Amino acid sequence: MVIKVFLATSSGSTAIKKKQQDVVGFLEALKVEYAELDIACNEQNRMWMRQNVPEEKKPSNGIPLPPQIFNEESYCGDYDTFFDAKEDNTVYAFLGLPPPPGSKEAQEEDEEQEEDELQQLEDQEEQGSEEEEEDTELQEGEEEAE
Repeated sequence: MVIKVFLATSSGSTAIKKKQQDVVGFLEALKVEYAELDIACNEQNRMWMRQNVPEEKKPSNGIPLPPQIFNEESYCGDYDTFFDAKEDNTVYAFLGLPPPPGSKEAQEEDEEQEEDELQQLEDQEEQGSEEEEEDTELQEGEEEAE
């Protein structure tokens, strides 16, 4: 799985340049494999990006601005959603990647999984005790009938 980051290498906007650098720098720091796809010099990249950003994620003018992030063909989000994921320590989930062992995200996933397993065990125990009660009631009913 390759993360695709759609960028504009010759953007006149310093805000867009900073956002692009932030995304790329963070992916490099995490050692996430990614590909930079330029929409300024490559019309095919620009058209693909515009066609594959979901309608509900496009701005009011209908033209999404870089950076836009995809996992292969799956849309992950724009800079704002990336920033939110970064703040919430959920970047791997945002990117659709498994978190590396030992990462905060992996620890949180492990804790959630343990909680789910505990809940399942409690449910099974509860169900088992209900069945025991039913068996006891049946036995008592049979003894009374005799």
